[in-house]
Amino acid sequence: MKCARSTNSTFLSTRPTFMSESSTSMSERVPRAVGVLGTGVIGSGWAARFILNGIDVKVYGRSPGALERVQERLTKARRAYRRLTQVTLPTEGSLTVVKSAADAVHGVELVQESAPERLELKQQLLAEVSRATAPGTLICSSTSGLTPSLLQAEMEHPERLLVAHPFNPVYLVPLVELCAGQCKAQEHLTRAAEIYRAVGMHPLVVRNEVDGFIANRLQTAAWREALWLVHDDLATVQEIDDAVRYSFGLRRPILGPILTYFVGTGQTSMRAYFEKWGAGRRSSSRLEEVPEFTDAFLDKLTEQSNAQSSAENMTLLEYEQKLDDGLVAVLRALRSQNYGAGETLARWEQRLRDRVPH
Repeated sequence: MKCARSTNSTFLSTRPTFMSESSTSMSERVPRAVGVLGTGVIGSGWAARFILNGIDVKVYGRSPGALERVQERLTKARRAYRRLTQVTLPTEGSLTVVKSAADAVHGVELVQESAPERLELKQQLLAEVSRATAPGTLICSSTSGLTPSLLQAEMEHPERLLVAHPFNPVYLVPLVELCAGQCKAQEHLTRAAEIYRAVGMHPLVVRNEVDGFIANRLQTAAWREALWLVHDDLATVQEIDDAVRYSFGLRRPILGPILTYFVGTGQTSMRAYFEKWGAGRRSSSRLEEVPEFTDAFLDKLTEQSNAQSSAENMTLLEYEQKLDDGLVAVLRALRSQNYGAGETLARWEQRLRDRVPH
C-alpha cells in the first residue's frame, strides 16, 4: 500500500460543494448527498440520521429488502426525534435505493460503509469505492473492530479512508469514533468531524490504531465479565442486567468510569483515590479470558435471556422502542444540565435553528 501525498490546497480544490447555510462556519455545513453501503441495523441507522438532517441518501444493500429496512428504521427515528426535540427539523432528504456500490457513491460528498464485518469483503468494497468516487469524497467505514490500515490495503487513495464507528441506534446515540490509518490526511479527519458534528454527533478522534478502538474495548471488558458470571453460576442474566441498570449504569451518562471512582468516593484526586483504595483486586476478575461457547453454556444463556424477556413480556420491537424512549429521556435530562451528551443535543438544536427558516 502506497500512501498518496495530500495537501490542503489540493484537498480544497477538489472538495465537493456543500449546502449553503446562514452561518459561514464550515463546522455548520452539511453535505448535500451521502452514499450508504449496507442496509443492516447500522447502515439503515446512518441513513435515518442523515435523511432527518436534510441530506439526500443513496443506499446500496446486497440482500433483498434494503428499502424496507431503511424505511422501517426511518420510521423509528422520526418517532424518536418527535420526542427528542421541539426544534423544527429541516426538510427531509431523499432516499434512493440503487443497484450497485458505484451508483451509491456517484456524486456524493461522503460514503458511509456499513457492510458485514468481514475483512476481505470490506477491502474489496472499499477498493471499488475508491476507484468510483471523486477525488474529494470522504470514505468512512462503520467497522467496530477492524483497523483502518487493514481496510486501506487495497485502495488507490488510502488516505481518504477513515473509520467512523457509531453506536446503535445510530440516529440517537451521538458518539462516533474517528480513526485514521497509516495513510492519513489531517484535513480529512477535520472535515469528517465537521460533518458528523453538524448532524448532531460527538466525534471522538482515536489518536492511535487499536483493535476495538476505545468504547468497544471498555464495553467488551464488561461483556466478558458478565459472561463469566453466568458461566460460573455466580449470577443470572437478569441479575447482571439489574446490577448495571440500577447502579453504576445510571452514573455513566454523567461521569465516565474514571471520574466515577474518585468523585463517588469523595476523594479530591485520582492520586488520593488510589492511595486510599488501591487498584482493586485483580485476581477477582477474568477479563483476559472468554468462556468457551459450548452448547451447554449457550443453552444456559438462551434459557435465562428468554426467561427475562418472558417475565418483562416484551417483543424485540418493544425492546427497541423502550431503548429509544429511554435514550430520549436521558438525552433530554442531560440537555437540561447542558452536560455530556446533552450538550451535544443542545448544540445540534442550535444548528437546526440556524438552518431552518422561521
